[in-house]
Amino acid sequence: MHAITVPEPGGPEALVWAEVPDPVPGEGEVLIEVAASAVNRADVLQRQGFYDPPPGASRYPGLECSGRIAALGPNVSGWSVGDEVCALLSGGGYAEKVVAPVGQLLPVPEGVDAVSAAALPEAVCTVWSNVFMVAHLRPGETLLVHGGASGIGTMAVQLAKAVGARVAVTAGGPEKLDRCRELGADILIDYREQDFVQEIRKATDGAGADIILDIIGAKYLGPNVKALAVNGRIAVIGLQGGRKGELDLGALLAKRGAVTATSLRGRPLSEKSAIVAAVREHVWPLLATGRVIPVVDRAVPMQDAAEAHRVLESGVHVGKILLTV
Repeated sequence: MHAITVPEPGGPEALVWAEVPDPVPGEGEVLIEVAASAVNRADVLQRQGFYDPPPGASRYPGLECSGRIAALGPNVSGWSVGDEVCALLSGGGYAEKVVAPVGQLLPVPEGVDAVSAAALPEAVCTVWSNVFMVAHLRPGETLLVHGGASGIGTMAVQLAKAVGARVAVTAGGPEKLDRCRELGADILIDYREQDFVQEIRKATDGAGADIILDIIGAKYLGPNVKALAVNGRIAVIGLQGGRKGELDLGALLAKRGAVTATSLRGRPLSEKSAIVAAVREHVWPLLATGRVIPVVDRAVPMQDAAEAHRVLESGVHVGKILLTV
């Protein structure tokens, strides 16, 4: 088979389409013939040499895919060769074939084509695990999503609206904010022109956001606490603004607030399987009815992964960028 390899860390040109050995499914795993994968920030970090795969994972980039089951490993039940699936991966999605544990498999949802389904696993599992399983978003609460036009952001907006929450987003420029509005966002904040702390307070009559989903990290740590409502929760899932920041514990105590930080890739199989099961139970019915949709900015051939990485790093996209086989 062929896969995108990274012989040496570097820029997008470091991604090389090369012939490599076929993977073989082990105990409790299936082999997937890949239809599409999706580009994530973690892939960029891995390409740059800053984010190695977990022990035992594929060395090729790619944290999600869609396709058809080509073979079953030992002791696999509930799935058959030929089933259309999408999968949460620890690596290896940028390839013609990939192995995935059965606990991280999901059927392609009704009403979603097999290629677009590649946009779902990483974003949906990240949002559901952080916003709902950890931060416990409830109907009527206000969720602030930083990077509302990203793959994570577009999914967070839709899922929060589906459960009856009020959603605020930050994004860069009117075009991205308009797309967030179309997906259901109630409060639109252009972080290039506006102070999100002031805007969220104004929109909530001074109360602040009950939950903040943050991809920025250190740069936003202090402002996020200021923007937080009493009993609010900050869920940090990215470090685009740095990894070391100053936290005013007195301000956090006054808000009776909480800060959590999680990653998905390095979690044990049991935790990932639990998240995937919850997603199948709660989110897949929303996809089947069209209340939630995968937001795809563009799809490019997997051999052109370098160009897809350039687009992601430019920040001009809305939603997910897919790589098709």
